[in-house]
Amino acid sequence: MLLMAISPSSAYQRQAGTQADHHHVLPEQRDTALPAVVTGIAVFEGVGTLQAQPSGIVTRRAKTADGHRIVKQLQILVGTGGTRFAHASLAGLETVVPKPGEQTQHQDGKRFEERHGRKYTRWMNEHPESRPELHPELHPYSTLTPDHVLDALEAAGLHPDGRLLALNSYENRVYQVGMEEGPPLIAKFYRPERWSNAAILEEHAFLAELGEAEIPVVPPLTFDTGGTLATHGVFRLAVFPRHGGRAPELGDPQTREWMGRFLGRIHAIGQLSDFSARPTLDIATFGEEPRDWLIAHQSLPPELFEAWKGTIDMALEGVRHAYDRAGKISLLRLHGDCHLGNVLWTDDGPHFVDFDDSRMGPAIQDLWMLLSGERMEMQLQLQDAIAGYEDFCEFDRRELHLIEALRTLRLIHYAAWIARRWEDPAFPAAFPWFGTAHYWQARILELKEQIAAMTEPPLII
Repeated sequence: MLLMAISPSSAYQRQAGTQADHHHVLPEQRDTALPAVVTGIAVFEGVGTLQAQPSGIVTRRAKTADGHRIVKQLQILVGTGGTRFAHASLAGLETVVPKPGEQTQHQDGKRFEERHGRKYTRWMNEHPESRPELHPELHPYSTLTPDHVLDALEAAGLHPDGRLLALNSYENRVYQVGMEEGPPLIAKFYRPERWSNAAILEEHAFLAELGEAEIPVVPPLTFDTGGTLATHGVFRLAVFPRHGGRAPELGDPQTREWMGRFLGRIHAIGQLSDFSARPTLDIATFGEEPRDWLIAHQSLPPELFEAWKGTIDMALEGVRHAYDRAGKISLLRLHGDCHLGNVLWTDDGPHFVDFDDSRMGPAIQDLWMLLSGERMEMQLQLQDAIAGYEDFCEFDRRELHLIEALRTLRLIHYAAWIARRWEDPAFPAAFPWFGTAHYWQARILELKEQIAAMTEPPLII
């Protein structure tokens, strides 16, 4: 059996007719010792000996009785959003994920895994998908193996051909899936317990509404069993057509105006009705609640807590003043996370993807994220975008007071977002610097800069 770890840029292919094996690794089968701290190591079973390789992949080979080689990819220990983990224990063949900012080396005479026991570990010969009840400490995405992904799609009535490519996504798990007939599809496995079914279906309904208006978005496909949302175990999933593209060149005024036109079209539909199951982007949800969560979970180093607490309270007071200056503003259904990674550009213009963060909020939320640079540069960029936007939807100039306030709320929410997701093993791998004293010092400085920015006059268009 050839067993390997895959990264988001590598593919997995399941051979027809093979079965998932019980995973059992005997310590005496190692012929070389693994390093004390490793990145990207995955150890799998088979016939022969284990070999630690510099690339961070441990492989073994075997053949079936009839001589055919089995190709099988087993459990990626940090899930398919990334293939790195922070520590491998030789004696127990465990994986260990550190807490934010924690040192993985010896401390107080104890190794990392000795200090934490099984809170962040599992024995590698225990397959979590087969016996999840033995591993309540595991994040659900640890059980989302490639076989589980393909089984979920087959259960939903699709016919994947075994080709599977994990795409870059942290909040959810997203895959490009080869199909027996037709082009590949994009399968999205929603993060368990984040959204209710009603909230996900509101996202799908909004996409369908936009698609019916011939706005370039990518609505989910309907399963043969009916509906756009399927369930497999603890996971909800949807499938989408695959659309390619590149990031837009926002240095071009015509591109900015084009982007503005399509956002105007989205908002013209978005203001026709409200979400009922999805939240509103406001001071409470993106500022006060994330702050309170970080405090309750003691996420900051004790020596920086008072400085951070005083700074974030001042920043939120600045956000409140900005909302007071804007006055009563209208809320509408937004994209919600309109950064350049969620906009794909082709010769026919942009199309917008990933409405997972869609919620109620002010129109400027989808516009300010297109801005960058110094004040004069942002002013010119916004003027171009609004010129296109108002071809389809009126823009309330009072919302200009909210640009830096919304940026401040996003910074606060982002820090809490990483902290909340830390038990998802993809996060320590992707954000190894999170939680250190240096990280929180930078956040304090960032908020102080935002406090000053919120006192400046709004951009003029």
